[in-house]
Amino acid sequence: MIGCHLSAAAGYLHMAEEAKAIDAGTFAFFTRNPRGGRSRKLDTEDVHRFLQAAAEQHLGTLVAHAPYTMNPCSAKEKVREFAHVAMEDDLARLEHLPGNYYNFHPGSHTGLGCEKGIELIAELLNEVIRPGQHTVILLETMAGKGTEIGGSFEELAEIIRRVQQQDKIGVCLDTCHVSDAGYDIVHDLDGVLETFDRVIGLQYLKALHLNDSKNPPGARKDRHEKIGEGTLGLSTFRHIVHHPALRALPMILETPNDLAGYAKEIALLRQMAAETQEIGPAEKSD
Repeated sequence: MIGCHLSAAAGYLHMAEEAKAIDAGTFAFFTRNPRGGRSRKLDTEDVHRFLQAAAEQHLGTLVAHAPYTMNPCSAKEKVREFAHVAMEDDLARLEHLPGNYYNFHPGSHTGLGCEKGIELIAELLNEVIRPGQHTVILLETMAGKGTEIGGSFEELAEIIRRVQQQDKIGVCLDTCHVSDAGYDIVHDLDGVLETFDRVIGLQYLKALHLNDSKNPPGARKDRHEKIGEGTLGLSTFRHIVHHPALRALPMILETPNDLAGYAKEIALLRQMAAETQEIGPAEKSD
């Protein structure tokens, strides 16, 4: 399941058509304006047509993305209130697309401290998650810049530990972010995944953002690069698409590309995945 971010401006069916055009097996989309927060009126007929197209195309699990302006652990109450309203509304909308993921950046504590930030994030999740919902919420691994929460597996594990409905929570691992946060996925992907399993649990790893990085490991800057053109290199992504713990997960490209560029990267990753290559649990990337 390899795909990329697609624009939701023309509706769900249009995204399915674009996914088909670039041979994507899944895709991501923003639930509302990523830099603002306004959402479009839900067109249930468009959703119905999309679900039919998705079934025909055998699209895999989608990874919806919350707006960047959503910060549940901000020092400003109004910002936290927006996060609550936006996430609650997004989850209600996603019930029309059951069985998919909702990914969000945990947020920045903006001076409140990491412990208080974690407390506020978990508090929001416990308020918005409903027993019967069909969407799993994903915490994204972050680069750890500034007062950002989620730059370490320990911070994500603590948020998850405080969520009451454990079956409705998971993690989306961003390759650029974890490298920028200091996890060496280039030379020791297996070791990083072993650490993830020990600290969080691999059962919580639900999706991947595939991005090369413009920065060296540990830079904490979060600047994406095209696949194979950054510091992670092609061998890292070859290892990822073959890795038994990762290859069945939805993989979303967020590289600096247009649709044609995404089509080329999807084809490249598919070619890598089709290569005859046995990677054992102890083997490390080149």
